[in-house]
Amino acid sequence: MTRGQEWLDRYDHALIRVFGTPSLVLDHGEGAWVWDVDGQRYLDLVGGIAVNALGHNHPALVSAVSKQVATLVHISKFFTSTAQITLAERLVQYAGAPDGSGVFFANSGAEAIEAAIKLARRTGRPGLVAAEGAFHGRTTGALALTHKAAYREPFAPLLPGVTHVPYGDIAALTAAVGPDTGAIILEPIQGEAGVMPADSGYLRAAREIATASGALLILDEIQTGIGRTGSWFAFQEAGIQPDAMTLAKGLGGGVPIGALVTFGPTTTGLLTAGQHGSTFGGNPLAAAAGLAVLDTIEGAGLLARAGELGDHLAQRITALGHPLISGTRGRGLLQAVMLAAPVAAQLAEVARAHGFLINPVAPDAVRLAPPLIITADELDLFIDALPELLDSLPIPAKGDS
Repeated sequence: MTRGQEWLDRYDHALIRVFGTPSLVLDHGEGAWVWDVDGQRYLDLVGGIAVNALGHNHPALVSAVSKQVATLVHISKFFTSTAQITLAERLVQYAGAPDGSGVFFANSGAEAIEAAIKLARRTGRPGLVAAEGAFHGRTTGALALTHKAAYREPFAPLLPGVTHVPYGDIAALTAAVGPDTGAIILEPIQGEAGVMPADSGYLRAAREIATASGALLILDEIQTGIGRTGSWFAFQEAGIQPDAMTLAKGLGGGVPIGALVTFGPTTTGLLTAGQHGSTFGGNPLAAAAGLAVLDTIEGAGLLARAGELGDHLAQRITALGHPLISGTRGRGLLQAVMLAAPVAAQLAEVARAHGFLINPVAPDAVRLAPPLIITADELDLFIDALPELLDSLPIPAKGDS
C-alpha cells in the first residue's frame, strides 16, 4: 500500500465525506507544480479551482504571510488594520468604482454571496433573479441561487423568491425582472456549468434591465475576478459597471478571503452598522496575502499574460485537430476543452496518471484554471501530451451513457 492510500484510508475515517474520497494526498508545491506524499510530480492545471493565482510557494506570498504572522494575525472588529484598509482601497481602485464605494470582507465566496443576498434584501424588494446553470455556493442562502438540482433538493425548501432563467437569454431575463426584484445575480462566466462565458451583449442588457427596473445588478466574480480572464474583473471586458460584485478564490492566492464590493454611495449605504459581520473577515493575515497577490499580478504584468496564454492555449488545442476535441471556450486562463464524447472523467484520470491535474467539469468538458504564473512551455507540456491521452481512452458507443 502506498503512503497516499494509507492517508486516504485515514481520511475516510476522519472527515465528513461531502467531497467523497479525494484522488490524491498532496504534500508540497512549487510554481505550477505539486507533489504528492509518494513523491509523484504533477502539473497543476486546476490551481485550486482558480484559487492559486500565484501558484505554489510564491516568494512574494510566502514573505507577506510570514511577515504578517510575526506581526499581527487577528484582531476583533472593534479595530482595523492598515492591510485591511489598503486592500479595500486597491479593490475599489482596480474596479473603477466611484467615490462612496466600499468593501465588506468575508472568508469565502459563499460568505460573500450571503452578504450580497442581504444587500439585495435591503432594497425592500425580496425577489432575486439568477441563471440556470449558476453556481453561487452551497450555504443556505447561496444554495437558493445555485441551480443544480442535486445540490438543492436535499435541503428544500430554500430561500423563497428566487427565479432562474436561461443563461444568455435577454428576453427571459427581461420577463423575469419586475417591481419585486431586488437584484439580478449573474456570473460573467459560469465556471461550474462547464466554463460558459456570457456574451458581452448579455451583460450589457442585464445592466440596462436592472437600471430600468430599479433592481441591483450583482456580478459573481468569485471565479473570474483578480486577473483570471485577462482583466482585473471580467465585467470590465463588457464595458459595464455592476452595483456590486463578489470576490474570493484568487484574491488570497490560497489564503481564505472573500469580499463584497459595492459601487457608489447609494448601494454602499444599504448595509449599515450591525446589519452584517464576520469574525475573521478581512483579518490582517488574509489582507496581507491579498495585497501580495495584487502587487504581484500588477508588478509582473500577469493581466496581459493571462490573456496571451489563454489565446495560446485555445489556439494550440484547436490546432491539434483531434477528433475527440470539439473546441475550447472561456477567457484568459479560465478555459474548457470541449470533448466530442462524454469522456471528461476518464481523461482526467488518465491525465493524472501521466502527471497532469485537470478538472472534469462536465461529462464532455475539462476545466483548466492554472496559476497565472504558469509559462507557455508548461502549458505546451499538457497540450503536446493531449492527443496521446485522448487516444488511450475507451470511446463509448453511441447511446451509451
